[in-house]
Amino acid sequence: MTTPPKTPRILVVEDEYLIRMLLEDMLTDLGYEIAGAVGTIAEAMELAAKADFDLAILDVNLDGKEIYPVAEVLAGRGLPFVFVSGYGEGSLAEPFKGRPSLQKPFQAEQLKTTVEKLIG
Repeated sequence: MTTPPKTPRILVVEDEYLIRMLLEDMLTDLGYEIAGAVGTIAEAMELAAKADFDLAILDVNLDGKEIYPVAEVLAGRGLPFVFVSGYGEGSLAEPFKGRPSLQKPFQAEQLKTTVEKLIG
């Protein structure tokens, strides 16, 4: 008897509540499970260090603070992540240029393509 494939679990880090809810809805509609959805660096750091998930979606700017410390934790754990920003890929800090990113606003299809590239 074969085990059904595990549904990928995704961590969403976005400080704007309505955008966070929209992202959760988009991901759920695409067949993913939400491992957590938070809006502060402190919450994101805690989950990034310990939680069980397959991918993180990180808003670059959380209430005026940059998400890069969280990205460093994820990179240290070997977990894939994608940045989300209204400023485009060129605005990413030097160590993170070239990492996957989505520019706001984006469509569900763009999100799906990016997630599939990162977790298959």
